[in-house]
Amino acid sequence: MFGPLNPPMRDWTGRCVWVIGGTSGIGRAAAHELHRRGAQLAVSGRSEAALQAFRDEHPGALGFALDVGDADSVRSAGDRVMRSLGVPDLVLYSAGHYAPASALHFDLAAMLLHERVNYTGALHVLDAVLPSLIAARRGHISLVGSVAGYRGLPRALAYGPTKAALHHLAEILWLDLRETGIGVSIINPGFVATRLTAQNDFPMPALLSPEEAAREILAGWKRGRFDIDFPRRFTIWLKLLSVLPPRWHFAAVRRFAS
Repeated sequence: MFGPLNPPMRDWTGRCVWVIGGTSGIGRAAAHELHRRGAQLAVSGRSEAALQAFRDEHPGALGFALDVGDADSVRSAGDRVMRSLGVPDLVLYSAGHYAPASALHFDLAAMLLHERVNYTGALHVLDAVLPSLIAARRGHISLVGSVAGYRGLPRALAYGPTKAALHHLAEILWLDLRETGIGVSIINPGFVATRLTAQNDFPMPALLSPEEAAREILAGWKRGRFDIDFPRRFTIWLKLLSVLPPRWHFAAVRRFAS
């Protein structure tokens, strides 16, 4: 009853992995670590130059350019991955966009860009790979969310709702796919030092490097976890915050954000 929620993934030798958003930040660090551990790797991103740089540094890795907001582009890349490597043992959706946003300066274009990259892109990837995973009755889908998806936080008007949607999506995927042999996980990092978080003008407690984040992610897959959150010394407080009644939640957030 209290065992792992997913089949643990311990040995990556020869495993087929597709990392979407693998040319920067957490995705690149995870792809690097998977390659180091022997995975057969395909990486996707928008920049062909960044993909070539990754291929140059990781012999044997494949790179397929795509736009996560374009369903045809994602489907084409997915077909190329499966023709080259077979049905993926792991699909990691790490593409993401973040910019601080407030309702006091509502920007519809910014809201929709976050939705397009952070959430709709994940749906496009599912459309591209789910039929093959279900037919094979194996594989693992992992979505990079954020602790910002647990509850509403200041400056996260555009970002937070998309990460909350990913968490909800992952829960339903797990329930729907539990009898197929397909694992599902949601990765909820705290603050990780990337070009996106570099925009923040406030202290970021328990800040991790992308390499530290990648090691936490692989440790979570190894243990068969569903919710891979880290660093625990930080995320435990946000998890506690997420179960507070609204009045207490708002008071706590206002106190610490002021």
